[in-house]
Amino acid sequence: MTYKIPVSVLVVIYTPALEVLLLERADPPGFWQSVTGSCDTPDEPLAETARREVREETGIEAADYRLSDWRQVNEFEIYERWRFRYPPGVTRNVEHVFGLEVPRPLAVTLSPQEHRAHLWLPWEAAAEKCFSWSNREAIRTLPARTA
Repeated sequence: MTYKIPVSVLVVIYTPALEVLLLERADPPGFWQSVTGSCDTPDEPLAETARREVREETGIEAADYRLSDWRQVNEFEIYERWRFRYPPGVTRNVEHVFGLEVPRPLAVTLSPQEHRAHLWLPWEAAAEKCFSWSNREAIRTLPARTA
């Protein structure tokens, strides 16, 4: 088994009208989130992780749009149900937040192993729908970041 690295990205994908893309996890259903994912290698640049995860989870080519490092870092406890994916004894993850501005709600191609559905929602509704506190907090900063 290849273990996940406990360093990840959260990518908030949004439009100029502040519509935010959310994905519903396949496991467990009902958990809505922005694009997330771990670095593949310890030396993978975070921006490359963000571009790769956006492509893998949505089919969107982040390189075609404006990806920005929000310089926001969150540390949190890994849910016990997902700890088996990490090396033994690893219980915390460090998450780096990025934003990806796209011109309008884009078509999305989901990876069915990871996600069941997607929605484009106004930022307030998107923040409320997220199960993750760090995702909610990132989306709530969107109006100030784009002002």
